[in-house]
Amino acid sequence: MTKIKGDPEGREAQAEACSGERTYQELLVNLNPIAQPLASRRLTRKLYKCIKKAVKQKQIWRGVKEVQKFVNKGEKGIMILAGDTLPIEVYCHLPVMCEDRNLPYVYIPSKTDLGAAAGSKRPTCVIMVKPHEEYQETYDECLEEVQALPPPV
Repeated sequence: MTKIKGDPEGREAQAEACSGERTYQELLVNLNPIAQPLASRRLTRKLYKCIKKAVKQKQIWRGVKEVQKFVNKGEKGIMILAGDTLPIEVYCHLPVMCEDRNLPYVYIPSKTDLGAAAGSKRPTCVIMVKPHEEYQETYDECLEEVQALPPPV
């Protein structure tokens, strides 16, 4: 009996379709009603890049407890919240804290992607990125775009 070679491209395409990444539009379906201001697809990608660079320099805080602690201490940075976190009571107080302290914050569509950008297999509902000279240019671009977003109503 001989083995019959199958179409390797066909298998890859099927695997991609099954495990494939969801598009930005598909992620928007699961958003919370409080997820404003929401980052555009382009800004979301820039934020992921900034997070990846910040992780290398260990200039990142992840999780509600840790982020809240550092915001209360008066630390500065960009707060990135996942828009698909349920229940919203887990983190709905953080945007108010940011507005009181004049910190920029933005929502992105997926907590799974946010955790992955931070180098974790675990989903993360909030991350705070501190400025650092190694990735200052990327950070400044993200900061400028986040501050240009319209404020929530």
